[in-house]
Formats: sequence, structure tokens, C-alpha cells
Amino acid sequence: MVQLRDSSIVCASYGWAWLPTVYPHLKGLFRHGNFAFLGGYLVRSKDGGHTWQGPIIPPPTPGETVFDIFGKPVPAYNRGAMCEGQDGRLYWVVVSNPSTAPRRSETHLFISSDKGLTWNYSCPVATDPKVTFNETSIYETPKGDLIAFMRTADFDDHTVITRSTDHGKSFQQWEDAGFQGHPHYALQLPDKRVMLVYGYRHAPFGVRARVLDPECANVSSAQEMILRDDGGNGDLGYPWATLLSKKRALLVYYFNSGDGTRHIAGTLLALGDGPR
Repeated sequence: MVQLRDSSIVCASYGWAWLPTVYPHLKGLFRHGNFAFLGGYLVRSKDGGHTWQGPIIPPPTPGETVFDIFGKPVPAYNRGAMCEGQDGRLYWVVVSNPSTAPRRSETHLFISSDKGLTWNYSCPVATDPKVTFNETSIYETPKGDLIAFMRTADFDDHTVITRSTDHGKSFQQWEDAGFQGHPHYALQLPDKRVMLVYGYRHAPFGVRARVLDPECANVSSAQEMILRDDGGNGDLGYPWATLLSKKRALLVYYFNSGDGTRHIAGTLLALGDGPR
């Protein structure tokens, strides 16, 4: 979800269809039990969330091999933050499955020039024959670079990043950020530095953060801060953050304690030289 400069809100989500039985003639489905994946959709609000417009169905990513129950490639989808650029366009990194055997996902960029109503494919973000890329958040630096922070699989759970210096026409080769953690959220601080927050799904389970320079050039060298290390297991994370003032930020996330009931928790951060 993102709030645009005109105060409208754009929210992206997934759709699933319940199938009470197995239909062998349906090919290319991604299934979870009796549910079949329908791909992504978006909704938009112009009045602070009181009413919503949609669903808005984006086009599929070129080469998508996952099909919906109607035999069509699923619409573009992702779980992660999009961003509104300085040019007024909305940037969204989505996930695509170019192969079914084995199933492996990669990331691509879609751009909207009308505040999320319509979307156009732009370019690949990260692809690799061995590494899987999925949940991605995108952030624009003061200089105008687009930075994609990506979750991986088959890569020791490492965060990877990639950068676009041409407003989303292309992305540089992805790089290992050198640390474990996912998914990510990047929050611009009052001094233009960036607080990158992410779930940590290894003992001790919890939530961690790094404060990056304004252009996100020090991702691998920035000091890691442990915000929570009392999680019950690795089923946690998905943080989102917002500024409450120039001196405080609120971080919310999915969490569990003692492997108990899952819940949404929050941490208040004091902002000085960095969260503490």
C-alpha cells in the first residue's frame, strides 16, 4: 500500500479461488490445498480509505506460466512496497514465474502514469538461472535512482538489491547485500537517510534494521540493529514503517511469541543519529 502526494491510497493484493474438488483439465494452476491462485489486483481510495475504487486488474507479466482457473496467465502481483517517483509515476516490482519445472520466480517492473488505474510493463529487475527472487520493495533516492530490495530463495536467505539509474528503463545486475533478512521496507528519514527494516527468520527470530545513506550506497556495510529478537519461530516479519514526527517513527510487523497466536505488533523508534 502507498499513499500518493495527492493523498489517494493505492493498495495491491492477491486473489484466490476455492476449488471444492480437483479439476484435472485445469492446467498451470498454482494451488494451496483447495485454493487456486488468481494473481494480483489493486484498489484505490481518494477519500482516506472511506471508499474504494476497483478492483483494478493489471496485465500479466510477459512470459508468465502460472494460469488462473479460466486458463489465462495470472495478472501481475507482488507483496512489497511500491513507490511514487519524483516524476509522478508509480513504480511496482512484481513477481513472475517463467518456468514450471522447476518453478522459479523472477522480478519485473511495471509503471503507472495515472496513479494506479492502468499499468504498463517496463523491464526485468532481477533474473537468474539458480536464484529465486520474489517479494520486493522499491524506493526512489533523492538523486532519482530506483532501488529494489528483494527477498530470495536458494541463496542462503540473503537480501539482494539492484538499482535503476534511468527511471526504470533498465536495472543493473543484482548484487548480494551480504546479510540475511526479508521482506523489506525502506523509510526516508527527515535527514534523507533511509531506514531499511526487515524480518529476521533465523534464531534469534525477530525484526532488524539498518540506516542507509540517502543514495543507499552502503547497504552491506551499514550497522545492523536488532529491534526484536523474541520471536517464537520464523513465521514473522513483513514490516511497514511511517514517520510520526521528525523525532519518532512507528514500525509495525507480523509477529509471534513462543510460537503462539500470530498478531500485528509495533515498535516506536526514537530518531537521532539513528533508531535506538
